[in-house]
Amino acid sequence: MDVGLINGLPGHPFFVHGAVVLVPLTALALVVCALSSSAARRLGWVLPVMGLVTFVLVVLTTEAGEWLEDRVRESALVEEHSEMGSGLTPWAIALFVLTVAVWLLGRAGPRRERDLRGEAGSPASGGAAAVSRLASSLSVRVLAMVIVLVVAVGAAIQVYRIGDSGAEAAWQGRFSTSRSGAGR
Repeated sequence: MDVGLINGLPGHPFFVHGAVVLVPLTALALVVCALSSSAARRLGWVLPVMGLVTFVLVVLTTEAGEWLEDRVRESALVEEHSEMGSGLTPWAIALFVLTVAVWLLGRAGPRRERDLRGEAGSPASGGAAAVSRLASSLSVRVLAMVIVLVVAVGAAIQVYRIGDSGAEAAWQGRFSTSRSGAGR
């Protein structure tokens, strides 16, 4: 799949804007859902879909960036940006995996409550009950929250750093700090 050009223009800037918005938004949604099971239930399947779309968008952005890197003047700034950009994929994978995990944990909580009340139609034995008990364990929830925070903050910081290096590579020395004569 060639993501290098979109309507005759480099695709990387188009994808970048989506990634710059979606990575922190997904990270924020992940943290909120990890902190609040009611928020996780309300958001439902949207959370893992956000994680998947974010991951796909990061891969497309990286691919389009590599395509563009081969077609711009070589510089240390472009090289630094490219190396940093490739480093976002593991963060996006972690975001996706955690969105699925938090979604599953959010679904396991209500199942555990039904099992404890002995409501009909909720099997209280087997693997589902064991997973439900594990998911409601305080130590599992604390560990999950720590991992979620590390990944969410790390991904957001990485997006900022990559964006800053990309802006520097694209714009350094290409504009004036004083106004031009046009429009006066």
